[in-house]
Amino acid sequence: MAALAMCLFLSCGEKEEELTLSGLKKSDFITEVEGKPVALYVLKNKNGLEAAITNYGGRWVSMMVPDKDGKPTDVVLGYDKIADYLASFGNFGALIGRYGNRIANATFTLDSVAYSLPANNNGHCLHGGPEGYHTRVWDAVQVNDQTLELTYLSPDGEAGFPGNLNIKVTYTLTDNDAIDIRYEATTDKPTIVNLTHHSYFNLSGVPGSQITDQLIQINADAYTPVDATLIPTGVIESVEGTPMDLRTLIPIGARIDEPFDQLQKGIGYDHNWVLNTEGDINTLAAKAVSEQSGIVLEVYTNEPGIQFYTGNAMSGRDVGKQSVTYPHRGAFCLETQHYPDSPNQPDFPSVVLLPGQTYQSCCIYKFAVNQ
Repeated sequence: MAALAMCLFLSCGEKEEELTLSGLKKSDFITEVEGKPVALYVLKNKNGLEAAITNYGGRWVSMMVPDKDGKPTDVVLGYDKIADYLASFGNFGALIGRYGNRIANATFTLDSVAYSLPANNNGHCLHGGPEGYHTRVWDAVQVNDQTLELTYLSPDGEAGFPGNLNIKVTYTLTDNDAIDIRYEATTDKPTIVNLTHHSYFNLSGVPGSQITDQLIQINADAYTPVDATLIPTGVIESVEGTPMDLRTLIPIGARIDEPFDQLQKGIGYDHNWVLNTEGDINTLAAKAVSEQSGIVLEVYTNEPGIQFYTGNAMSGRDVGKQSVTYPHRGAFCLETQHYPDSPNQPDFPSVVLLPGQTYQSCCIYKFAVNQ
């Protein structure tokens, strides 16, 4: 009878849905949000690496890379289905804009005009506000097996920002095992732009583990210290002789709980480092290593800064892929960017975009393995 039932099942032309390498079902991401279609897009390269991305918030849902034993390992945090992303207030894997990081007091002045933004973090505007680009449905075109193009028109006045901003973000899974993220934008009126990416990484291959034993290196001699609400003071300080000195590989947890003023304000690392790279995309900006899995992550960018965040606000409430609970400090972020609060800090590199100009930013997350 069982064999007969199976034959009848197959005769109906039905078959079990194929899963991604990370165990995701594409059907779990098919929906509509505000009348726009949402789906899951899968990129693969010649080496068998796989990235899964949804056009809801441009979110990088999974990244499968081999560990030191050749076992495919998912190194980014996220959810199994779109419903969980829609219900979450977090930024797992998301594209961030119009302004990544914080703008003090949720306001800035441009050409003598004051603009008010949504205040969603201690009276400040964080990551473009609660309805930033991480909540938007991007128009998606999968160009080929390795490339996904996302576009979005951010209308004049959205979240208080001036100018119609036409944005294109291209994800490419390269054959040298990197996710290459290229941002382009144009505007019809002077505005500010600071786009970034907010993937939460855990390289260990152990779901639900902390990242404090993983190693970090940031190619920066200085950082931008913050006040008690994580707004830069405007000063650029040397990392020399402080726990902010990450110029050589060091365990993330080695000094994270020291009684150092900046670490206490961030409840760990949650700061912008001033990169030594001078905008050279070929110079290493940051590196992370799991000695347990052997997986190495290198970051390259043309941006002047990088925000290193150690999951300090993670509390064990988020249940992610495969029903895994994500603990405190269960991941780290490396967000390439201009400095936080640049619109209110005249000594920081400018984030102003004018009509006729093209905003261009690049972030490369390259994976390798130590045997």
